[in-house]
Amino acid sequence: MTKNRNFATARCLRTRCRACALGAFALAAIAPLASVARAQESAHAKELGQKLMCVCGCNQILGSCNHVGCTYSHDMMKQLEDRIARNEPDDLTLQAFVQEYGPTVLSSPPAKGFNRIAWIAPIVFPLVALALLWDVVRRWKQRGAVATASGPRVSADLIARAQRESDKDDES
Repeated sequence: MTKNRNFATARCLRTRCRACALGAFALAAIAPLASVARAQESAHAKELGQKLMCVCGCNQILGSCNHVGCTYSHDMMKQLEDRIARNEPDDLTLQAFVQEYGPTVLSSPPAKGFNRIAWIAPIVFPLVALALLWDVVRRWKQRGAVATASGPRVSADLIARAQRESDKDDES
């Protein structure tokens, strides 16, 4: 009976070893595929992370926040990767971040409404300044040469008297 029992135990062990080996082989075969998919998700998360700002106060883009001890960037990137893993559209993901952290979480303002000024002003203001400068210079040129100052005529008697009085002052 012990011989049968030993045989059954050995057989059970072999079966377990085979099952473990098969499981390890399957895990080894699937692991690279999972890491490739994870790397693609991370690349997409980094791409979306470039459209968001870190909210810790470092004023850096979320995908490249290198603030020492930043607790926000890690959590935000994890939240971003989770949303990507659920196959949420990018617009919906960005909207969710805006709802949670406010519109300042976007690295560039959306080009609509009052925010259009942020897109238009850097182009329009310098052009307007150049136009005004050109107009001022054109008006200065049109004025012509500056005329010499002319005052009231002074008679020769007054000039002679002024010279006599100044000579008197010099002698004394």
